[in-house]
Formats: sequence, C-alpha cells, structure tokens
Amino acid sequence: MSENATQALHGFTALGVAERLAPTWASHREQIEAVSAPCTAALLHTLDPKPGDTVLELAAGTGDTGFDAAERVGAEGRLISSDFSPAMLDEARKRGAERGIKNVEYEVIDAAKIGLEDDSVDGVLCRFGYMLMHDPAAALAETRRVLRPGGKVAFAVWASPQRNPFFMIPAISLIQRGHMPPPEPPPAPGLFSMADPERVKSMLHDAGFEEARVEEVPLTFPVPSANAYLEFVADTAGPLAIALQGLSEDQRAEVLADVEDSLARFAAEGGGYPLPGLTLCAVGS
Repeated sequence: MSENATQALHGFTALGVAERLAPTWASHREQIEAVSAPCTAALLHTLDPKPGDTVLELAAGTGDTGFDAAERVGAEGRLISSDFSPAMLDEARKRGAERGIKNVEYEVIDAAKIGLEDDSVDGVLCRFGYMLMHDPAAALAETRRVLRPGGKVAFAVWASPQRNPFFMIPAISLIQRGHMPPPEPPPAPGLFSMADPERVKSMLHDAGFEEARVEEVPLTFPVPSANAYLEFVADTAGPLAIALQGLSEDQRAEVLADVEDSLARFAAEGGGYPLPGLTLCAVGS
C-alpha cells in the first residue's frame, strides 16, 4: 500500500471506524433506509414481532429497523436498541426521539458477549452486522442463548461481491491503486464474509438453531453522479470510507476517473446510475 493509505488505515479497529463514521452515517440515514427498505421489510416479515414481545436489535446503527419492530410490539412490548459503538447508539437515541419511540432501552452491547439473561427476548434483529463482527459464531451462539423457546433471529448480510457493484466499484480502484489492501477471505470479518448461503445456514445450526433459512432480497442503489457516489461512500462505507478520506486531491481524482469509467455500463436513459445489489436475509429458530 501507499504511505498515505497506510497512515489512513493504521490503528483503526472496527469500533474506531464506527465511532468515526457515526455522525456522517447518520447524515445519510434517509438514503440508507430508502435503499434498505426491501431488506428491512423482509426481516420484519420474517421475525413477525407480536404485541408484548421483547425484541433485541444488534448493531442497530441509527436504529430504524428496530424502531419499526418497536411500533409492532406496542406499549406493552419492549425494544432493546444496541450497538457496540457508543457514538452510533447516540445517533439511535436521537432518531428514536424524532420518531417518538417510548418503548425502547438503549444499551452498548458487544454481540459476542450479550449482557442479558438466558431466555430473555422473543426476537433478535440484525441488519448488516454479523458479517462485520470479529467472531460471528460466538455472536450467533449468544443470540441463541438470550432467545426464549420459540424465539427467532432475523438478520441480513451482503451476498457475493459480483452481485454488489455498489461496493466493488470503488474498492477495485482503491485496491489496484494501492490505497487499501485486498480483503482477507472468510472467516475474516468483512462486507462479504457471510456471502455464502450454505455457510450462513451452517453457522446458524452450529449456534444451536434447529431451523435455518436464507432468502435473496435484491436492492437498488440510485447513484446520481460519480462524485456524489464517492462522497456517500466516504461518509458511510467502513474501511472504504477511511481509505477515501486519506487520499490526496490528486489521488481522489484518479479514483473518481476509475469510478466514472466503471459506472458507464449502468447509465440509465433518464440520467443517473441505478446500481443493483443483493442481500441475504436469514432466519434461525
């Protein structure tokens, strides 16, 4: 890697990345939620929270997926909105207040060491979290432990890199130009570390879930321009964001040119670049 890239990425843990990006992630919340809406709907349909249920959301980010569940469980139910990043949880608190969610508790939780009693929740939600965890197997085992008999976990991860050009277009440029290292293969954490449906089902079974199902849910990322696209990625996309933030003006211009070339094949007649995406929505019970 280049010296600038090494300096940009040096010392950033997963927690450090989340803490740094929390404010800018929150500034794009509406766009993120709009893109993720089909996935969120699939998760809530699968979990099917009932009035009076207690739902735990892990890696909640700004919290909207869990807040949708909180509205379903009603005043007699409870949501535990959690993230391992205090800064992300602060953003969730702000969003919960905006939405007027009253039946919610906010907790900093490491998913691999959930500080709740056995059999204490009816459902667990996690949208785009397990794949980034250092030990997702331990996190899934902890999830199973805190679920009551009959409870379910519903979570989403990204499918293969080939089906998600939104992430791959800038990543390929950054890697080829030496601004970030190639991703480590699974089981190392990363956007695509749980992209194999059979591996996801196997992990659920290993964690103690008797039933495990995975379905594909497509998304579309509306990209108005290459520059807006890079700005969004630099505000939200984990290590990609950190790498982009560490570029000089000239280096960013080179990456932008690469991105413009790659986007051309997705150009729409009316303008913009609707990029396809694919998620895997899994349920364990």
